[in-house]
This record gives sequence, C-alpha cells and structure tokens, in this order.
Amino acid sequence: MKILATDGLAKEAEEYMKKNGHEVDSVSLSPEDLKKNISMYDGIIVRSKTKLRADTLEMASNLKIIGRAGIGVDNIDIKKAAEMGIPVVNSPTASTHSVAELTLGGMISVSRHIHTADRSIRGGKWEKSKFKGMELHGKTLGLIGYGRIARHLAKLCTAFDMRIIAYDPYLSRDAIESTGAKYTENVMDIASESDYVSVHVPLTDSTRGIVGEKFISSIKNGAVICNYSRGGVVDEKALLNGLDSGKISGAALDVYEKEPLSADSPLLKYDNIVFTPHIGASTKEGQLAAGMTIAEQFVDFFMGKDPKYKVN
Repeated sequence: MKILATDGLAKEAEEYMKKNGHEVDSVSLSPEDLKKNISMYDGIIVRSKTKLRADTLEMASNLKIIGRAGIGVDNIDIKKAAEMGIPVVNSPTASTHSVAELTLGGMISVSRHIHTADRSIRGGKWEKSKFKGMELHGKTLGLIGYGRIARHLAKLCTAFDMRIIAYDPYLSRDAIESTGAKYTENVMDIASESDYVSVHVPLTDSTRGIVGEKFISSIKNGAVICNYSRGGVVDEKALLNGLDSGKISGAALDVYEKEPLSADSPLLKYDNIVFTPHIGASTKEGQLAAGMTIAEQFVDFFMGKDPKYKVN
C-alpha cells in the first residue's frame, strides 16, 4: 500500500512500514497540493499541522485509513471520514510523559521567573531582587480533564507535596479519588480552590472557552493558568483581562487560538507568560512512540486486523 506522511514521521516508523511491504512518502504538501495528490494514497499520517477537512477528504478516492501521530484529532473531520468508511487512528499514550513534563516545566518557570531572569542575565543585568518567586510546595493543582497526561502530571506534582483536585465529567468519583486526587463535579471548584490550573481536554464545542470570563472571575487570586492541550479551551481575551486585573499572576502556554501565534499578539506584551510553540509532544521519545504506534496500526490494518486506537 502507498502511505503519505505529511508532517514528518520517526524514521523507525517509516522503516517498519517499508519492511512490511508498504511504500512511504514523507513530504510536506500545501493544502492545494494535498487535495491534488491525496487520491494516490491508501493511507495518510498527519500530526497537528495538516488539516484533513471534508473538502480534502472528498478528493481521497483511494484512502483507506487516516493516522494521527499524537492525541488530538481536531484537525481531522472525523464525521466525514466515518461517512466515507475511513477509520481514524491515533496514538493516545505516546506523548503522556512529554506533555506532562513540559507542563511541569512551565509551572516552575512562571513561578520562579526563569524565562525573564534568563533574558535579564543575557542583557548584562543582575536583578536578583526582582525575581522573587513562589514554591509549588503545598499549593493546589486543579486539573480540568483527568486523562493519561493529567494523571501523570498529578503524579509528578505530588513529589512537590501539591494537593490535586480534578474535574472530568466522564470519570466517576471513585476513578479520580482512587489516584489520590480530590474529585469535583463542578469545574468552578477548580477555579476557586486552585493555585495552578492546568487544562487537559480536547477542543470540542463543550470545551471551547471552558476557561473563560466566568471561570477567571471566580479564580483564586494569584493563580497560574497552564494550557498544554489545545488552543481555544482557554479564552485568550479572558486570560488577558485576568492578567491585567492581577487576578491571574501568570500563565504557561504551548497552544493558542490561532497558530502560529502572531508577532503582534497582545499576549506577547506580558512577561509573566511562558511561551512554547506547540511542542508538548516534541521529544525524541514521544515522536518515536507516536510514529511507531501509528505504523504498527497501519501494518495491522492492511493485514486485516482491527486498529488498537480507533477514534471513529
């Protein structure tokens, strides 16, 4: 079978599919070129950059399977793929450690002003008194969404003696509290009780803006907001208002409502935001795991086996 990988793929994953008799083209295509060429392929593997909307899928006359080398599938029209009988598979476990560790890094950086202190030193300054921070020790971490990444982050943060509170409408009290976290059935409890809020949900109609004006107006004074899930789940206008009012002491962001983040974004005016360019899963280990998880599912699928992580 002929497989297209548009956003890069671990070499080991490519080699695995080739050894199993498949042809792999790893090439970046513009949306227009993708529409023109997608009919040539039996399978396509994307990350977050390539958008597989309905108009593109309609051109995929030979497509039999779609792979997302990562977790989120909001860049793929799942409904259209299902209508066409095309399964979509992802790699939900591959980036667990990578994203959780980066989130923790963001929490520490914003709390201890690591990013701004670094720039200060590079500018020839020694502003020791300027960078008084705060400890994670003893603080409360509120998690919106309690899937694999959030649970691993909670595990890491317990080493700092942080208290964990979690909101996830799809999990029972027992499922959450069996991990040592406090269960809440109301997302607003996360706002009022948390010193750090970290969001770990996909972008859907129900999660868009879940951290918005209402949430931020109720947030504990001086809280830090972290978003390493999807742009849009945090309302950026509400976030700016919270920073301006001092209600929020800082933020750590890896994802944005519009990507790439514009050079004139008002977010960039704030020194108390730690920025990264959507690199949560971008580790050697994470990319290898994501690629191999998809490659193995593609090989199994073309052998007539059911994919392990089918999402539609």
